[in-house]
Amino acid sequence: MKLSPRLAVLLTALAVTACAPQTSSNSASEKDEKTGTLRVWLFQEVGNKPKEKAVDSVVAGFEKAHKGTKVHVEYIPVETRAQRVKAAFNDPKSAPDVMEYGNTDTAGYVKDGGLLDVTQEFNAWNESKDTDPTARTSVTVDGRTYGSPYYVGVRALYYRTDVFKELGLQPPRTMDELASTARKVHAAKPGLYGIAVGGAYTYGAMPFVWANGGELATGKGGSYASAIDSAAAQKGIKAYTSLFGDANCPAAKCAGMGGNDTITAFAAGKAGMAIGGDFSHAAVEAGKVKGRYAVVPLPGLKSGSIAPAFAGGNNIGVLKSTSHRTLAVDLMEQLTSKKTQAEMFDAMGFLPTFADVRAKAAAEQPYVKPFAQTLSAGTKFVPASAGWSQIDSQLVLPTMLQEVISGKKDVGAAAGEAAKKMNDAFGSAG
Repeated sequence: MKLSPRLAVLLTALAVTACAPQTSSNSASEKDEKTGTLRVWLFQEVGNKPKEKAVDSVVAGFEKAHKGTKVHVEYIPVETRAQRVKAAFNDPKSAPDVMEYGNTDTAGYVKDGGLLDVTQEFNAWNESKDTDPTARTSVTVDGRTYGSPYYVGVRALYYRTDVFKELGLQPPRTMDELASTARKVHAAKPGLYGIAVGGAYTYGAMPFVWANGGELATGKGGSYASAIDSAAAQKGIKAYTSLFGDANCPAAKCAGMGGNDTITAFAAGKAGMAIGGDFSHAAVEAGKVKGRYAVVPLPGLKSGSIAPAFAGGNNIGVLKSTSHRTLAVDLMEQLTSKKTQAEMFDAMGFLPTFADVRAKAAAEQPYVKPFAQTLSAGTKFVPASAGWSQIDSQLVLPTMLQEVISGKKDVGAAAGEAAKKMNDAFGSAG
């Protein structure tokens, strides 16, 4: 998933999440009303208008097909989702009927009792048979289905072709070259970040950990132990945090940046490079660098290798508290249908979760190639534990990165503290 909180928000979110009450009243509604208003929460993207247009088309068709039904869509900031969703699970009256959520949140939301089990409906849906198996796994907990995949996403390296040509640079082939190239760009053009990086950009940092042989955690079957403090993981943390500083991306400006911030900077022409997703394509195309950039896979340690990327993406699910079960499930399927996913690809660059739709998209749009190469090279995912939602919402990894970037702690101390918090979360998840 994508996070872009500022430092002040980090501390506030941590405090709010830590003192949030336990879920208590999100039991399944016995009602299944066939008319009325359905509330939908979707994530607000960088450059949200194309998404809104595609969603409005779905809503219009849905309302026409279901007389007496209205759909109210609200776009919520990604960085405040933890508080909003927790409150919705605790108070069904404030909850939406349908919501978008990151695939890393599935296990936690199921444990909290907030998502509706839609196994029967999803299996009966004629399009579900073509869902990518990996994407289907992202909505599956203990063999049951809790939503429908919306899109898959991986990140690669965006770079300025005009700047590289002017300076006689080639796209970096290794992580060491990435760092040296970033310094060369910033030295030659002090008004640009060599590569825009963020201290709150967890999934921009993780490829550095994975490429160096580190892992977030070890274990399986819901039982995990943190590995973020291992020697290999610490090497990756050092590689990523070394990109912060006056030679590339000043800590005072970049420590609080998240993924959306780094892409916003690149799209605005303020960076020579940025780590962005296929889902960032529309925002970059709408920016000042249109026609002056290209994308390659993020390099690994050895020349020609590709750093493992996080297999991200979002899902859409129905809340257990809905009083419009049949309508809500139908709307979920319409929002994640082949037709809608094809339109969302055209509008936002979101990679479809249906293998046949994605293959068609890749054939039509050459820019998909580096992301497809990244997927083929092998991706990573977060631990399949309900504890991950707590780790994510408490901003454990961004806090670790920022402590290193600010100089408050060395890598060993920061990673050790993060590992302790992760293990506490894994333990509380059972």
